[in-house]
Amino acid sequence: MAKQLLRNEVPAEQTWNVADIYCTASDWEEDLKQLTAVVSSVTQYKGKLGQGPLELLGCLEAAEKVQAKALKVVSYATLSIASDGTNPEYQSMAGKAMGAMAELQSQTSFVQSEALSLPEGTLEHYLETEEGLYPHRFTLRKWIEQKPHVMSSETEMVLAALGQVLNAPQEAYERSRSADLKFEQVTDSSGATYPMSLGRHDPANDLTLGRNAYAELTRQISRYQHTYGTLWGTEVKKNVVTARLRGYDSAVHMLLHQQEVTSDIYHNIHDVILTELAPHMRRYAQLRKRVLGLDRMLYCDIEAPLDPDFSPPVTYDEAAKLVLDGLSVLGEEYSEIMRQGLYNRWVDRADNVGKRTGAFCNSVYGVHPYINMTWSGNMRNTLTLAHELGHAGQGVMAQRYQRLANTRPTMFFIEAPSTINELLVADHILRQSDDLRMRRWLIMQLLMTYHHNFVRHLIEGELQRRTYVMAEKGQPITATLLNRIQGEILDEFWGGEVEIDEGARLVWMRQIHYYRGLYPYSYAAGLTVGTAVAQNIQKEGQHVAERWIEVLKAGGTLKPLELCQLAGVDMTKREPIQAAVAYVGSLVDEVVKSYE
Repeated sequence: MAKQLLRNEVPAEQTWNVADIYCTASDWEEDLKQLTAVVSSVTQYKGKLGQGPLELLGCLEAAEKVQAKALKVVSYATLSIASDGTNPEYQSMAGKAMGAMAELQSQTSFVQSEALSLPEGTLEHYLETEEGLYPHRFTLRKWIEQKPHVMSSETEMVLAALGQVLNAPQEAYERSRSADLKFEQVTDSSGATYPMSLGRHDPANDLTLGRNAYAELTRQISRYQHTYGTLWGTEVKKNVVTARLRGYDSAVHMLLHQQEVTSDIYHNIHDVILTELAPHMRRYAQLRKRVLGLDRMLYCDIEAPLDPDFSPPVTYDEAAKLVLDGLSVLGEEYSEIMRQGLYNRWVDRADNVGKRTGAFCNSVYGVHPYINMTWSGNMRNTLTLAHELGHAGQGVMAQRYQRLANTRPTMFFIEAPSTINELLVADHILRQSDDLRMRRWLIMQLLMTYHHNFVRHLIEGELQRRTYVMAEKGQPITATLLNRIQGEILDEFWGGEVEIDEGARLVWMRQIHYYRGLYPYSYAAGLTVGTAVAQNIQKEGQHVAERWIEVLKAGGTLKPLELCQLAGVDMTKREPIQAAVAYVGSLVDEVVKSYE
């Protein structure tokens, strides 16, 4: 672990180029000021949508242009603060951007509510008679479906105006993680010391170092547990109250409605994976305990390297070639997008003080996607890079073939394009070597992918599933409650193979996913689809890959289950989920056999 650099010490080639959005912060400031002026292009239609389809068309076209400008303004600010959350200037920019966005949403909130207040059948008639509304049919049909849950124009305006306040739990959590958490140095088995950060607590090749980093992480985050528990409890309460005001059966029903999936599918994913995957993962834990010579397995040991002396180093350029070669089956248009992303500074791979932890992709409409990750020079980074480029590829393809309002599928589907890339690249790397040690190591990297999505994130989802039921009954969500339920879920899944200590019970503190609706379980949904499509591409070849590209081009013009069907996966049934779990079991079988 090398010393963390300050942001201004990081070589430019390791950072993303936000100048592609605005050349200077002054240019950003100018567009920020213009937002309040251009909103009049939308508000001029207030009270006029009943005059005819042309008025509605003009309003929707104006709103889309304003949204495109607003997304650039917000993205520039959020990407800046993601690069260094300790920078006061970036903190100020983020606050200004969020405030402007809340005001914009308040001013334009009338569009949906006024359109839905028109006499029954009016919007359908507008769609039938005005050809110009055809590109907006997806938006309008979604609105019509949401009509029973839309409140009065005045109420919607108030809620929109309070947007920044209602998002305060997420903002406070993220600001605290990036700017407040400080860690002491940690030591390895030889006594050497290393700097520690929130992004540097992952399993190390030195078991002692990994455990010490875990202990330091637990020590520091535990100091904030009641604060973070209050933030999460507030987020849950907000959703529970909002769902009741909008006439939903529960907050979960409201959040699933936003994802355009049913509660049956939501429960299937949790029930099948957590039940059927557990025996495979317990067997893997038993192997890890035996190979590592542990008398007790801590939560931090779950992903500790079984072969710590074997970790093939990979440079960024070497990883880029592996990614391009592994994804070549998806065709030249897609491959060119990948090349642009890899070599034109879409990727911020630095490790600097204040940088947001974790990996993400933000596709900026009219510009290009931006990818955040930390480069450590190992093969795991290669798969993470492929994963985030999957989000980028979906963003570019959808924006290329759809207009802004139709580019993004719902959250349920959002992780499928990324996990497919990860699996295709992993398979390509596997096929490069017949060496038993290399193959075993690569399979364990794949198992890490499934652990992240099918175990870690789905257990996050299970924590949500249980706590939302309690919140609906009036139970306050506190750190004490979260610690207890988190421990119970982990103990049920691991069945005693992993010691559930204080650090394990506090893992709910590590992720921002809880502030983004029912995001955690969508990783398992995406990986289920990704597993099926990647395997079909490997078995059947080009025509499946071409069909997948058509799915990416469709963007949000189809509902998520329709996108899955187009990709050849029926997510209304349990079979794809069970097949993915069985595949994980086969990977565990191969690793276990390699140690016999």
